[in-house]
Amino acid sequence: MRAPDTCLPLRAEGLRYAANGVPILDGVSFALEAGPPALIIGPNGAGKSVLLRVLHGLLPPTGGAVRWAGEGRNGGRPMPRDAMVFQRPVMLRRSVLANAGYPLKLAGLPRAERRARARAALARVGLDGMADRPARRLSGGEQQRLALARASVLNPEALFLDEPTASLDPAATRAVEDIVSDIAAQGTKVVMTTQDLGQARRMAGEVLFLHRGRLLEHAPAAEFFAGPRAPEAAAFLRGELVW
Repeated sequence: MRAPDTCLPLRAEGLRYAANGVPILDGVSFALEAGPPALIIGPNGAGKSVLLRVLHGLLPPTGGAVRWAGEGRNGGRPMPRDAMVFQRPVMLRRSVLANAGYPLKLAGLPRAERRARARAALARVGLDGMADRPARRLSGGEQQRLALARASVLNPEALFLDEPTASLDPAATRAVEDIVSDIAAQGTKVVMTTQDLGQARRMAGEVLFLHRGRLLEHAPAAEFFAGPRAPEAAAFLRGELVW
């Protein structure tokens, strides 16, 4: 159960972002409630990864605002509990266990509690037998599972995932998908970008379709895949829109 002061819904209000004068996000607005994963799809260059970074606070918008539960990120309330996992996660030069427990250390938890919670997180992603191995010696799929354990160890309310399976083989992809689905089932709002339409069909509760920095469609997944309203979205589903 979420606390009454949950930071969801997450609202994007007219988000704009430009780099070197080139617009990447153009007036993006939506609200994300608690519930099943929201998958952000669209052709290359649509602005998907930038949108995640703006939502997470890694990039300041050049226009508009990100609001949690109706307030700004610095609007007089505690920072929202959100985390992010990148396509190529950075592993600390430490053991698998130390990587999983690092957010708990930053949060000031006692060492014994950190170890117990980190081991439980590793067990959830199938890495409990590798706790003492150097994290940087894991395979790509194992590193992505470790990144998910590390991101979820503090039970974030929102978890942003930027194409977490883009470079993985089918078996590793399904393993990551299962972990993400489990995290979502525990009450975390997963917001994830993907280029894999099969993955979007398997995982999405709702779909946001971006094209050239504009949000052209936001709909329940079943409704979107049955018949997208935007012509660009329909073309994308047919494989006719790649840029």
